[in-house]
Amino acid sequence: MHVSFIKVVHFTRLIKAGGRLREFNFRKIRDAEIGTFTVDTVDDRGNRILFRMQKSSNNHWAFLPQQVLPKWVPENETQLHDAIEDELQHPS
Repeated sequence: MHVSFIKVVHFTRLIKAGGRLREFNFRKIRDAEIGTFTVDTVDDRGNRILFRMQKSSNNHWAFLPQQVLPKWVPENETQLHDAIEDELQHPS
């Protein structure tokens, strides 16, 4: 009998965005052929914001198109990319 284990990658990072420190929760989608993370956070009113980031051809984690996001989320794409890369290279 062959048993295979697939590691679930999920983590939380505090990132300053929109003028305040916000909690971003990352979870890697296992079924996707291309590396994809779902990310969620909350806005100033407590509404949950969900979006996806996918690894592009130039090895940069970028937002999937056609997602309506508050402007402070795309402004911090580099910090979100860095958080994903840091976790994948140095799992906690």
